[in-house]
Amino acid sequence: MTDTAPPSGEQQAPDDVVELRVHGVSGARADQVLDRPNTHQVAGDRSGGFFRPRPGYPDSTGPGGVVLEVYRWSDLPSGTAARTLSLVFLLPFMLSNVAIWMRPARRGPGTGVKVLCRLLALNLTVLYALSAAGVALDLIAWKCMGSSRCLMGRTWLSWLGGHPVGLRLAVLAVVPIGAVGLVWLLGARPGRSYEGFRVPTGDPEGDRLSAVGQWDAMPMVGRLRAIHIAVALAVLDLTLLTARGAGHPSAATVGLAVLAVLVLAAGAALLCAPELLERPGTAHTTDRLTVALRTVACGLTVATLGVVALDRTPWPVSAALPGYGLIVGWAFLAQMALLAALAVLAPWRGRRDGGRALLHGLGAPVIAAFAVGLSSAFSAELVYRTAYFLNRRAITGSPMDLAAPPLAYKWALFTFFLSMIVAALVAAGLTLLSLRSRRRAAAAIVARDFPTAPPEAADRMRRVERTIARARFTEWLGPLAVACACLATVGLATSLLALFGLQPSPLAERLLGVPSGFVNFGLTVGSYLIAGLVLALVMGGLFAYRTAEFRRYVGVVWDLGTFWPRAAHPFAPPCYAERAVPELAKRICYLAERHTGVLLSGHSHGSVLLAATVLQLPPQVRRRVALLTHGSPLDRLYARLFPAYLGRDVLQEVGERVGWRWLNLWRETDPIGGWVFAAHRPGDPPTRAGPSDRVDRRLRDPEDVVAPPSDSVPPPVKGHWPCESDERFAAAVRELADRLRAERRT
Repeated sequence: MTDTAPPSGEQQAPDDVVELRVHGVSGARADQVLDRPNTHQVAGDRSGGFFRPRPGYPDSTGPGGVVLEVYRWSDLPSGTAARTLSLVFLLPFMLSNVAIWMRPARRGPGTGVKVLCRLLALNLTVLYALSAAGVALDLIAWKCMGSSRCLMGRTWLSWLGGHPVGLRLAVLAVVPIGAVGLVWLLGARPGRSYEGFRVPTGDPEGDRLSAVGQWDAMPMVGRLRAIHIAVALAVLDLTLLTARGAGHPSAATVGLAVLAVLVLAAGAALLCAPELLERPGTAHTTDRLTVALRTVACGLTVATLGVVALDRTPWPVSAALPGYGLIVGWAFLAQMALLAALAVLAPWRGRRDGGRALLHGLGAPVIAAFAVGLSSAFSAELVYRTAYFLNRRAITGSPMDLAAPPLAYKWALFTFFLSMIVAALVAAGLTLLSLRSRRRAAAAIVARDFPTAPPEAADRMRRVERTIARARFTEWLGPLAVACACLATVGLATSLLALFGLQPSPLAERLLGVPSGFVNFGLTVGSYLIAGLVLALVMGGLFAYRTAEFRRYVGVVWDLGTFWPRAAHPFAPPCYAERAVPELAKRICYLAERHTGVLLSGHSHGSVLLAATVLQLPPQVRRRVALLTHGSPLDRLYARLFPAYLGRDVLQEVGERVGWRWLNLWRETDPIGGWVFAAHRPGDPPTRAGPSDRVDRRLRDPEDVVAPPSDSVPPPVKGHWPCESDERFAAAVRELADRLRAERRT
């Protein structure tokens, strides 16, 4: 096949326009997006491919005679059940990575926010390693294997129970080491299919949205990965050496502990130098530093295991692994300090945006708080549930417990229980508080849309009003998220009480008069709530990529989180845009050379992919491209959540790049998509004249509240569903295709 010959199945016409459709989070099949039963793949692979109707079948073209084609990318962030489950368990890491992209719009590189986000991401890795160490070293090796009652009837543990403490700790240290390797594998495995699509140009800050898919993130991810692995191993070593050195430490123990602290300090220092981490290409000095740090940490771990296993000095007598609870408490303290600094710095360094930001400039600290809260909840549940099992399914808080969980985790569970109660009350309060205004606005919209509706349509109109009122709750998600993040932060801060040895039950009874039985009830319920949350995330992750209706709402979280490159946490799921955007750009360039024009049609998140792609097209290609978006969250969500990378200026640039051959269709009933530049509701005052004023077109939804003569039921409410089957969408396709043809002829 030569460079000029079209692939099999692609037919060239002298005056044809290709409509390239990009679906949203629904993950629909190619035949569903094209609304044609017989399709075949013309480019790409199983994960991401381009499809067209089979030639020779009737009705293989679209409105206005355009050539139909679809880019199906839904398997890039998901694909297999294993990948989907990995997204669930990597959720805290993914959220911490999203936080670094949510800084407010301002001049400058935003170094302070980036450094704090990366230090918080590192703290998540530390807490993950500590939770694995808490299960293997504190609960099993130290507490359970040191108790004959705990080992009774457990042959799978008793084989190691009679051996020295040091040997038990050294053997079971393999568990936290393997846990770090597991998340490394889960985070890196899907990224291998993206490697052939990276274009190593530009820099991480780049040209805002155009940086996505344009710069090679792998060198920086490799450096971050080396730092996180080194710090995780150093924390494990410090945990073992602190326990070994309690009482009468040897010179070897002290020396190795000092070296572990130096590794921790070096890892944090490297994260405070963004110019080194973000240097494009293979920066030999930076790479050598991070690899050397990881190598030193690995050697330190081997030496630590040897000292712990072979040192015959008597171990101190203690109910828990010496020093472990203190280390966990300091990790929680570091989290709170970093979150507080980020909450102060992010809005202070941002510029005013007229109140458009969905999280009011607090996007980075809010999402970081959710990441920290989830990580702490997962860690606490893992340790508490293991202790519950080892203690014969009972934790009373008394000294008779065989394997009691550390205090910090008990506080985390109890405050999670309280936070969930308060969060539910806050959500209910905001819902009721906003209900009147949302219903009033919805009633006005419905009255303007259907002024001549007959009396028998009153029930139908009320249902439409309720749908619009629910869709408008999206604007209240910002205050709700900020309130919940504050609750999570306050709740986690109470975990610091563990540093002072304060138990939840007696403190609550002494200060608040709360009976100790309620605290134990809260611990149990909090544990079950977290277990239920994990189960819901697992089931949601599976159903989100197997059920289109469910994915339409849940899948947006995964697709939004994995859209951005890994700039904070190296164990987060890989960025699928690193493949999708370059792949789309290459295909559009190919089509533009062989056809009159290319009409890019994007639904929901597909419009975001297309916006990033348009910013990367060369000038000679952009002159032959038009853009049609529908159900688009470009302004309603992305521009408000990521103002530094996708603000109004970037949207203006997208319009200019395509010569304002851009139409955006939106519905009032859509809870995700909306207008980009102007609402254009009936009765709205005229906006200022300009090309952006002609982009948005509002679609009345439903089309009517009474049944047409040809039907027995009224038209359905479509909400966020794609518009391809709507005649108004077909009219927009014909209009843009005619503009492309006319401009090509002139």
